[in-house]
Amino acid sequence: MNEALKQAKIAFEEGEIPVGAVIVSKNRIIAKAYNQTEKLNDVTAHAEMLAITSAANYMGAKYLNDCRLYVTLEPCVMCGGALFWSQIGEIHYGASDLKRGFLQSNPAILHPKTKVIAGSLGLESEQLLLEFFKKLRK
Repeated sequence: MNEALKQAKIAFEEGEIPVGAVIVSKNRIIAKAYNQTEKLNDVTAHAEMLAITSAANYMGAKYLNDCRLYVTLEPCVMCGGALFWSQIGEIHYGASDLKRGFLQSNPAILHPKTKVIAGSLGLESEQLLLEFFKKLRK
């Protein structure tokens, strides 16, 4: 999760919403990403989406059922759908997203075998988001 937080900090420095994601397989990081919606001018360029693509390319397979995603913010519905289709084994997220998180709108969006663990480095992730939006409003 520390690596995901490092990715979120890169996003912060680049003026992106500070969300970072890391995918691990067999205790090895196989993908790292951060939000790049502004940089790529692409509303789908969320950290999770970029990490899923990178991990699938690395694995040479579309299913990531033996992998764990570490992400600093609860995935949105779009990312939740992609995580469903990738059949990711576990999702560990930091801060909850009470406005757009998948748990708010459709908790059943994930694959039935996917395990979800919430709150890992949640305070640090939330603080980075709050700092970003505070800075943005000034």
